[in-house]
Amino acid sequence: MEVIARHGREDLAMLYVGKTGAGSLLEFVESVAPPTPREEKWVLIISTLKGCPVRCSMCDAGGNYQGPLSTAEILEQIDFMVTARYPNRVIPIPKFKVQFARMGEPTLNDAVFEVLQDLPQRYNAPGLMPCISTVLPRGRERFFKTLKNLKDSLYPNGRFQLQFSLHTTDSKRRRRLINYPVMDFGDAAAMGENFHRPGDRKIALNFAAAKGYPIDPEILIQHFDPSVFLVKITPLNPTERVRVNGLRTQINPADGQGSSEIVDVIRQAGYEVILSLGEPEEDVIGSNCGQYVNRYRPHQEVTPV
Repeated sequence: MEVIARHGREDLAMLYVGKTGAGSLLEFVESVAPPTPREEKWVLIISTLKGCPVRCSMCDAGGNYQGPLSTAEILEQIDFMVTARYPNRVIPIPKFKVQFARMGEPTLNDAVFEVLQDLPQRYNAPGLMPCISTVLPRGRERFFKTLKNLKDSLYPNGRFQLQFSLHTTDSKRRRRLINYPVMDFGDAAAMGENFHRPGDRKIALNFAAAKGYPIDPEILIQHFDPSVFLVKITPLNPTERVRVNGLRTQINPADGQGSSEIVDVIRQAGYEVILSLGEPEEDVIGSNCGQYVNRYRPHQEVTPV
């Protein structure tokens, strides 16, 4: 893989644009979470598809989809970031997270399994913790069965994270945000409860809070057991597709204003709630959702969905 651009700050996040042998562009990111130093927590965020067929209303990765990345192409992203800092592949970091969450819905690429199998052998990393973030595509239930087996055998006792990106509890509005056939809440909850076992981390229900897209704890509690699931709330990132689709964030990313009315009622329903604001500078860097790779596609028009 050829890295054709890099952008960001070493003390916060670095975003890389890479080109595969076939000429496809992709992004990958390394980040830290101040004030926690890299020596304690290091996060790599990697792409699994060349573009994405899902075309979520808030994500710039959709469009120009060219298929899945190979196992080698996924591993090349990780290798590039790891060997730049740890040439001997010994990573002495207590929390070393590899998130399959950049370009592409990871459950649409079975090469993810081979990557997960390879990571513990490829690196000496006692703190390794993979994280899969998914919109729950319908028809990919088999993926989660295989993923559960890999998690139980290679990443037990809380060394794996799974996140369901739901974004709203309103089914009709969810279909507007996620332009792809997805599991309903009943199927998602049943699959999650089967996936989870004692000692695992709770499965995160992720909501990028947008105005007009409710997050109703009464609907959540009908489906998702608080002993298995927690709730993660984030602001809506200022991507180009958010602008084109006229979406507005419910939560101020700088100070969290607007979050208490959401967080409080969800906690009262019995859920653990994580409010994740990130650093404002990340929006400038483009490391959290902005799809910097689109700057290398000057003729790709962003259209509403």
